[in-house]
Amino acid sequence: MKIEEHLEVIRLPEFDKDMKKLKKHRTLEDDLRRFLLAQVYMHHIEKHDVKGLYRIPGLGIKEPKIFKATRFSCQSLGGGSYSGIRVIYAYSEKENDRDKVTLIEIYYKGDKENENRDRIIKYFG
Repeated sequence: MKIEEHLEVIRLPEFDKDMKKLKKHRTLEDDLRRFLLAQVYMHHIEKHDVKGLYRIPGLGIKEPKIFKATRFSCQSLGGGSYSGIRVIYAYSEKENDRDKVTLIEIYYKGDKENENRDRIIKYFG
């Protein structure tokens, strides 16, 4: 299945910079694609209860909905879905016949404790 048929995926410029910081994890692009299909698509489109996706509270943003993924399987890190990689994304339903996912931030929890709320507010507040 092609994820692009169901989801319009956009990356913020800062997200791409975050990816470059994590470049030592060579499987990250493939891992991200699997994450979009196995978790984001299944949760939002197929309406399955996917563990590890949480709406971030206290932002004061109604739309789009901002989520944090705490289970992200990174093959180069091992440990299955408990790799320590966190993904922050915004989700909007049905724009141009596809739901929209904006990738906001990706980080390793050993390097950083929480999401960059200033970045979220800058783009969506």
